[in-house]
Parts: sequence; structure tokens; C-alpha cells
Amino acid sequence: MQPSDLDPKHRVKDMCIVNERLYVDLEDGQTVSVPVEIHPRLANGTDEQRANWHLIRSGWSIHWPDLDEDIDTLVLLSGIRPSQS
Repeated sequence: MQPSDLDPKHRVKDMCIVNERLYVDLEDGQTVSVPVEIHPRLANGTDEQRANWHLIRSGWSIHWPDLDEDIDTLVLLSGIRPSQS
């Protein structure tokens, strides 16, 4: 999947973390869910750090400034697990 394949409706509308799963609601009505553990910084963050997030790149990515973590819609929709760097 390439960035050009994304529909503008694939932008993030909202997100939450419940029972160690990240749920991302998209503007087209889809909800994408992944285990938090595949994003180590997010997995190791406190509830307070996880709650401090905002959208970047016009809604194409979620950013957690306290954790220096960004998760991109393209990665979520592709099913690709991020590298463990």
C-alpha cells in the first residue's frame, strides 16, 4: 500500500487504548485494532503518557509527545508490524 492509495476518509478520527489494544477510529467508519505490544514505546508508557496524544500530518498519524511515538495510518491499514528499533 502506498500513500497515494489512502482515501482521505482513512484519516484518524479518534483513538483509545483498552485492555492493551490500540483502537483507531477512521473517518470512513472503520476501526483498526492492534496489540499495543507491537509498539514498545507505547506499551511501556504510563496511562498518563498514553492519554497525551494528538493528530499530526493532517490526521494521517497519531503522535504521543511524551513517548516520542508516531503511528501512521498507512502502517495500521497495511498490517505491517513496525520494526523493533
